[in-house]
Amino acid sequence: MPEASYAQAAGGGGDFSFFLIIALFFAVFYFFMIRPQQKRRREAQDMQNTLGPGDQIVTIGGLHGTVAGVADGEVLLEISPGVEVRFARPAIAKVIQKSGEVIPEPDVPAPGADTDVEEPESPVTETRKQD
Repeated sequence: MPEASYAQAAGGGGDFSFFLIIALFFAVFYFFMIRPQQKRRREAQDMQNTLGPGDQIVTIGGLHGTVAGVADGEVLLEISPGVEVRFARPAIAKVIQKSGEVIPEPDVPAPGADTDVEEPESPVTETRKQD
């Protein structure tokens, strides 16, 4: 009979390890799924709250435009000169350029300007046999 009581006592530890595994699963799920999603949501909310006239934005539908005005839950977007449409703030996917920011233009020489750049050799080589 002592063997039966020992088997029952040893079986109780399995319940604790099962709950430990379940708790570990939920912790991993929280840190890899829920927290990053909350962070992205908070960043999107901050971006939408800082929108102002003159900002160049892209909507979630891919429409590019310039913010013409901002109301409580709406953004007036100028998509072409004289053409304005109204969007809900959550429809703004990202800000391309804030008003007042200047995007530096790359240094491109004027056409016909004399440059000391050598033309690279063509990477094409002849692969056919010569007769």
